[in-house]
Amino acid sequence: MESKVNGIELSPVEMAKRMACHMAVDENYPKHPKVIGIGSGSTVIYVVERLLTKPGVEKVVFLPTGFQSKELIVTSGLRLGDPDCYPDVDVCFDGADEVDDSLQCIKGGGACLFQEKLIGFLAKRLVIVADSRKNSHMLGEFWKKGVPIEVMPMAYTSILPQLVALGALDPKLRMGAPGKAGPVVTDNGNFIIDANFGLIKDPEGLFEKIKLLVGVVEVGIFCNMISAAYFGSQDGTVTVKKSNGDNHIIPPKVTVTATEVDAVVAESNAEPLK
Repeated sequence: MESKVNGIELSPVEMAKRMACHMAVDENYPKHPKVIGIGSGSTVIYVVERLLTKPGVEKVVFLPTGFQSKELIVTSGLRLGDPDCYPDVDVCFDGADEVDDSLQCIKGGGACLFQEKLIGFLAKRLVIVADSRKNSHMLGEFWKKGVPIEVMPMAYTSILPQLVALGALDPKLRMGAPGKAGPVVTDNGNFIIDANFGLIKDPEGLFEKIKLLVGVVEVGIFCNMISAAYFGSQDGTVTVKKSNGDNHIIPPKVTVTATEVDAVVAESNAEPLK
């Protein structure tokens, strides 16, 4: 893989992230796709870069999970669609805040968790691309900001103490960036609560308890949804985790020298993930 993109020198971790995204697209791009979901985050830029090389991509409809991904789709010259018009999604490529060994994940750091979960639910395959900082053994190991929870504005004060009763450590309403007075408002006009539960041993059970609280729109715990996850590492390796248990590592000697037709080359040089 070239060490420069558009004349910009890429660091080893960026090269690995780019490689991870290209592999994710190559291995999960359907033969005749009609609708593809596009998430947000720095790695997804490389996903779109790879998608633009696919023959017939101009005929595919792309569904965004939020404002950032909508802008990326439009500026890349791809066809933009809405999930209410295209509910049958072939595959969705998205980022994550953290992914555990069972491919359960936390999402919502960018406050788009409802749209991300909707598109991921509609997709036949949800594929995650991220850097190695998002790759953990158990949720809560690396992501310390807490589980993002989208709530109705009128309900947040009643939800906060209920989250404490469920074990949350000082849950807080997410406030806007410097220069904005007041809380973060989602694309759906709702608020975000970040609730740190420490290490999450039972993501599915915690999700169900939070989702039952009156006023909760969606919870940033994604259970049993991910088909595969690709992580680019600082040392240039790419770690691949799949729902079928096929977990392996692509060594840096491959990620550095692989050609643009890289997925087959990379897989043939994979090492088992211990």
